[in-house]
Amino acid sequence: MDWKYLLTSFDGRINRGKFWAGIGVFIVIGIIAFILDAILGTRVTTASGAQIGIIGILFALASIYFAIALYAKRWHDRNKSGWWTLIGFVPVIGGIWLLVELGILEGTRGANQYGSDPLA
Repeated sequence: MDWKYLLTSFDGRINRGKFWAGIGVFIVIGIIAFILDAILGTRVTTASGAQIGIIGILFALASIYFAIALYAKRWHDRNKSGWWTLIGFVPVIGGIWLLVELGILEGTRGANQYGSDPLA
């Protein structure tokens, strides 16, 4: 599996290792965006005094699509629809649910309706 498929396709299944690798890619690119904002001086001060980096904002907006694609494939490995990603909108428990289901629990063994076992 290549990174393009991992971050752009909503089809198929991925295991926990590939899921965490994708999350790692988001973290590394986010850190790079933060550093670029600091070096290039592309930070904007908000009315509340907080500083927001323009490159960081652009990365965050672009990563929404990629994160949803990653989550959908991981939900598929759990034999659930990618629409379960919306559970993240439930305050407090939604984030915990996502972490447990996608990052901790094992996927369905063997083939399911979304494809073959990624560990097989």
